[in-house]
Amino acid sequence: MLWYASERTPSVHTVRTRSREAFYRAAVLATFALGTATGDLTATAGLGYLGSVVLFAAAVCVPALAHRFGALNAVAAFWTTYVITRPLGASLTDWMALGRARGGLGFGLAPVTLAGTVAIVGFVGYMAVSQGDRGAHAAT
Repeated sequence: MLWYASERTPSVHTVRTRSREAFYRAAVLATFALGTATGDLTATAGLGYLGSVVLFAAAVCVPALAHRFGALNAVAAFWTTYVITRPLGASLTDWMALGRARGGLGFGLAPVTLAGTVAIVGFVGYMAVSQGDRGAHAAT
């Protein structure tokens, strides 16, 4: 991992320099592109969109349990889970938006996008006001 080799840590709690921010942004861009493609691949390769949602929802539990029981450190658990959430989100969105003929619920792209946008803005706003994301790492 280039980020670790250069910065000696891939922790998001240490993204305080331009170099680390560049690595972080590159990681986010790569996971978005590859995650969306992975979700589409599993859905069109036979699992369908709902099947892909179930697959990736179960996969998210693996690093969470591994971290909970001491088999995976916090940084590795975070990045593993982060990577898996992208195909999960893409599959879930496709399942809700696409028509029934394509294996979806048929809500349409605009309503699903609007609902997702409202949810994200709501969660970010809540976290900004409550400062619920300020945990043990806030002082570091």
